[in-house]
Amino acid sequence: MKYLHTMVRVKDIDASIDFYCNKLGLVEVNRKEVPAGRFTLVFLAAPGDEDAQVELTYNWDPEDYPSGRNFGHLAYRVDDIYETCQRLMDSGVVINRPPRDGYMAFIKSPDNISIELLQAGGPKAPQEPWASMENTGTW
Repeated sequence: MKYLHTMVRVKDIDASIDFYCNKLGLVEVNRKEVPAGRFTLVFLAAPGDEDAQVELTYNWDPEDYPSGRNFGHLAYRVDDIYETCQRLMDSGVVINRPPRDGYMAFIKSPDNISIELLQAGGPKAPQEPWASMENTGTW
């Protein structure tokens, strides 16, 4: 398992870039514009530590983020998403968003923090029971 990033939703991308980069000293390592989803992802890291990133998610349509909704999730890359989810499920962890696509799953901590699991090396072929498993709760 490898730590990837922590996601934070931001209301003003320019003000956030100014804060995180110009004031705090992080550097932008990647940016992804997603017109179909109407959002921008900006990945930042401390200089020399590009493996541990902060993902700024900017939704183009204005939205308030009450109750800490601006904090999104922790993300980890795993060697085998199916094995990882099965092991978690066997130990009593709810798979809130199953890896139907062979790539991404979400679980929650006991404190309701979302944790994203991503398959290393790209998606695996879809397989049961994951391919037809429904979402449970929120993620």
